[in-house]
Amino acid sequence: MNNPVTSSPITSLPEDVAVDILARVPRCDYPRMSLVSKRFRSLVSSPEIYVRRSSLGCTEHCLYVVLYEWDGGVDRLYTLCWKDKDKGLVLIHGLPDMPRDRSFVAVGLRIYVFCEINSFSIDCTSHTVQHLPRLPVPMSDTVADVIDRRIYVIGYISSKSKAMVVFDTETQTWATKPGMELFDDVYADFQDNFVYDPKESKWETDEMLNSNFWGGNVCVVDDVLYFYDDFCDQELRAYDPERKCLGLVKGLDDLFAEMRCVGCGWAKIASYGGKLVLLFSKGREICCVEISLERRKGSQILGRVDQWSDHALIAGIFSLRNL
Repeated sequence: MNNPVTSSPITSLPEDVAVDILARVPRCDYPRMSLVSKRFRSLVSSPEIYVRRSSLGCTEHCLYVVLYEWDGGVDRLYTLCWKDKDKGLVLIHGLPDMPRDRSFVAVGLRIYVFCEINSFSIDCTSHTVQHLPRLPVPMSDTVADVIDRRIYVIGYISSKSKAMVVFDTETQTWATKPGMELFDDVYADFQDNFVYDPKESKWETDEMLNSNFWGGNVCVVDDVLYFYDDFCDQELRAYDPERKCLGLVKGLDDLFAEMRCVGCGWAKIASYGGKLVLLFSKGREICCVEISLERRKGSQILGRVDQWSDHALIAGIFSLRNL
């Protein structure tokens, strides 16, 4: 006589009940949960679960990180989990390897990836890929950012000249506007920094920005530009474009002293729900630090370490590509 087939209690729950339960689970656990079964994968990527999360007040900010895995020679996408017992970076399964010559920008629940050959977007609810129209002109070494759900992409169109194009995320189309070509006779000096006004299609220089070398380790939080200098002083600086003032973020001396003590190999900062996240390497480990920011009277900004993970990712040698 054959034994009857039994099923897990949660798999037999009505869909609305299962959605209500899964909506209360931290978002960083969804990549693992999607591997449990086809039903779980469908539920955690459904619009209903995100509507329910919003009504329950369970919405979360998610940080995605691209790491180069030296063992496999590929760039892969991870997400950061801040759970008390399971802090760390979680690999997103089922995605193609990230292209080398590309730029990233997040808009809503999608990550847009722009490269010279094939651009695409990643749905962060289902971790599926949708191909985008090609760039209007072939561009290399691109950088991208978003203003009002429009993505501005700047890159080289020749060895000396740059151009900028705009991708409308609502219509999923490319557009160009007057003033978007950046000719080499103006932009040959890479030490110069420029500010672009999308309403006026106008470029301007900023003397305060040009008086300092910013490199590429920058991010914006609440309209303030932050720069982490990991080459010389290991300091976090903040620039307020409205007040035209530049200063050091105070309160992080112990953090930077610890980083110098362990001899971190590289470091990178990113904006994360009104806070900063700092990732740095320590031997074969990647560490994550969450930093809250407080703007005081005048131009002073105070930083405070809220969370720290010494073992965000272990076993393997990684280089950080993008946040």
